[in-house]
Amino acid sequence: MDEELLPIGRFARLARLSVKRLRRYDELGLLRPAHVDEVTGYRYYRAAQARQALSIGLLRSLDVPLAVVGEVLAGSGDALEGVRRTLEEELARRRRTLGVLERVMAEGLPETAVRVVEEEPLRVLLVRERAAGMEDVGRATSAAVAKLLAGPVGAGPVRGPVRGPVRGPVRLIGLFPLDVAEAMEVAVGLAVDESQGGAVVLPGGRFACATHVGAYEQMSLTVHGLLAWCAERGRAVRGPVREVYVSDPAVTAPGELVTEVLVPLDDPARE
Repeated sequence: MDEELLPIGRFARLARLSVKRLRRYDELGLLRPAHVDEVTGYRYYRAAQARQALSIGLLRSLDVPLAVVGEVLAGSGDALEGVRRTLEEELARRRRTLGVLERVMAEGLPETAVRVVEEEPLRVLLVRERAAGMEDVGRATSAAVAKLLAGPVGAGPVRGPVRGPVRGPVRLIGLFPLDVAEAMEVAVGLAVDESQGGAVVLPGGRFACATHVGAYEQMSLTVHGLLAWCAERGRAVRGPVREVYVSDPAVTAPGELVTEVLVPLDDPARE
């Protein structure tokens, strides 16, 4: 046998990878052995393959998906760009989470100003999206908004204002379940008039309503404050929680975004 060939165990130590991982990378076509014994099936590698093996290990330690690792090894120059964007988005999300945590540490759960309002039924075009837990709700909501606005229904503004606690015309309403689960469904509705086909009707009724001013990432402070207000007064609530997006984030600074948060009330008024 060529003396340059190394058995898989020795090569694994050289490459700082387990034998199991080397076998897996062989199955995926990421790192083929230089030789496979036809009788025993033993895998052998050349020392020169260590650089490639070490590169795979490094990329995997950086949470680069195996599919992208394969593109990098194939010489794709921009294969890591998507991974970089994902890491930047995760870093930004962590920073926003830290901002919420710092507010809670400094102020506790906010004392949210709440009012009880009567809402009329509302016709909307609805898009639903699955979220893999609370940490995925932001992505799922953004995906639903993109689907709504990408089609013909997003080509123009809603005709006329929508009446209610919201100041001015309403375009988008987010719907979120009260019950938190590992997987949940969120939805975003686009308010339309009766001339628009394919719409569903969001029921009206009595709602506890609070105004959130600030970034969407800190919306949970207002939602929890609103739910605490209902619990302290013995008000029975049901879902979904509604977020009515008053401001246009394309032209409004994050700290100035206005969102109305509404929770349907099941019980009669108890002033």
